[in-house]
Order: sequence, then C-alpha cells, then structure tokens
Amino acid sequence: MKNINIISKTKKLTSEDFSFYAIMAPFLIFFFLFNILPVLSSVTLSLFDYDMVSNPIFVGFENYSRMFSGDDVFMKVLGNTLRFSIVAGPVSFLLSFMLAWMINEFTKTLRVILTFIFYAPALVGNAYFIWQILFSGDSYGYLNNILMSFGFITEPINWFQNTSYNMTIIIIVQLWMSMGVSFLANIAGLQNVSEELYEAAAIDGVRSRWHELWYVTLPSMKSILLFSSVMQIQAVFSVSTVITTLAGYPSVNNSVDTLVSYISDIGTTRYEMGYASALSMFLFVMVLAFRFGIGALLNLVGKSDS
Repeated sequence: MKNINIISKTKKLTSEDFSFYAIMAPFLIFFFLFNILPVLSSVTLSLFDYDMVSNPIFVGFENYSRMFSGDDVFMKVLGNTLRFSIVAGPVSFLLSFMLAWMINEFTKTLRVILTFIFYAPALVGNAYFIWQILFSGDSYGYLNNILMSFGFITEPINWFQNTSYNMTIIIIVQLWMSMGVSFLANIAGLQNVSEELYEAAAIDGVRSRWHELWYVTLPSMKSILLFSSVMQIQAVFSVSTVITTLAGYPSVNNSVDTLVSYISDIGTTRYEMGYASALSMFLFVMVLAFRFGIGALLNLVGKSDS
C-alpha cells in the first residue's frame, strides 16, 4: 500500500508540474542557445587556432600561454581593465546607493524629479557624446576654451590623446553613465524596507542613522544590493564603445584600451577567433571571481563587531 501511495503521489506531482515546465521551456531553450551554448563554444574554440576560413587546428592551451608570455598588449589592457573596474566599479556602486539613500528621504514629488535627473543619462542613447564636445582637443572645446580664456593654458590640450588625463576622464564619463539600473534598483529597494523594522530597531536601542543603515536597511536589501553590484560588474568590465568612441582604438600606447575592445579587435579585425575565445574565457573567469568576491562581502552586511 505504501508503494502504491508513493507511486500515485509521484505521478500526481509530475502531472501538476507539466504546465510549469511547458511555460519554462521556451525560456530555457533560448537561455541555452544564447547563453550556455556560446560559453561552451568559446571554451572549445579557445583550444584551437581558427581564423574562420581554414579548418580549426587543435593547439591545446597554447592560446592561454600566449596571453602571459607572448602578448605585451594583453598585459596593458588587463592592467587598464583592472584599474578601471577597481576604481569605477565600487565608486559607482557606492555612489548610486548613497544618492538613492539620500533621495529616499525627500518628499515624493522631489524624489521623482531627482530620480529622473540622475537616471536621464541612461535613458539617452550615446549621451557620452556631450563629453566629446566638452573635452574636444581644439580651442573650440568647452574646457579648453574656458582654460585659455582665463589664462590657465596657452594652447589647447588634446585630452583623450594625453595619457596623463584620458583614463581619469573615461572613469568620470563611466561614473556619470552608470547610475541607471543600479540607482533605480536601490530606490525601489529602499521603498520596500518595512517601517516596522525601524521601529523594532529603535526599541532595541538603535539611535544612530549609520547603525540603522548597517543593521536594518542594508540587510533588508541584500538581494537588491547583489543585483546592483552584478550590474555594476557587467558595466565596468564590458566598457568598450565609450572608450573607442572618445579615445579611438588603439588609444595612445593602449593607455585606456580594455579587454573587451582588445577581444573585438582580435576576433573581428584579425580573425584570430581561437585566441579571442581564450581571452573571452579569461574575462569570464575574472568577472565570475569578482562576482563571488562581492557576494562574500555582502554577506558581512549587518554583522555585529562583537
């Protein structure tokens, strides 16, 4: 009797879940085709020498060893990518949260207006072109014109071709553009924190706003913070179009080129798809490591020092 009951329950469960699997099937198929399959293809191609014309030649891990032993440009773009991501990523993440936290304290009307102002750069396609005008390398550029008018410089500075300034300017542009999704997610997360939690914290003796933030607000927003951090990781590690548009490719001495722009050059210009796939896999593993590192840091939120 027990066996019969178990079998009937199993059949009943399968019958009830059929509609769920049917609904999920299209998503799972497309997810496999456009996410899993390209990753598996990159893993396979990274082990071959392939130019998209001739037959692939198996070379094992030669493409990976080439990165560190025979490619000086890779080391430059890797350094640029790490420097860019370590500065722009955390700063944009903290900035988007702190602005959302402060705006959340305002009245609804003012909050809506300020939210639109900060989100506007993400709404406008190619909004970064305004920075190209601001930092134009001739005397008609706004910044050069102002500096020359006040006598700070005697001749225009070619900002994006000067290695002393171009990385700093690119980071500023990225910070200006990166407020979009993360900023809105933080606003939504703050709106959904229950007021009862703050009342309970006040009864337990929490008086400081910073303690309230650490022990109530942030723990209640862990999932939102993780989403925001993942979006920021994706944003800083995939920056390419902005840099190539403002500074060109290759930039002066590859001073601001990133892994994504280098992969695009290797794969679509030189047609070295095997090496480009190896570079992509390296970038994938690096992004994955940052993701788990940030997840570990977020697990510390709300923990007491005692």
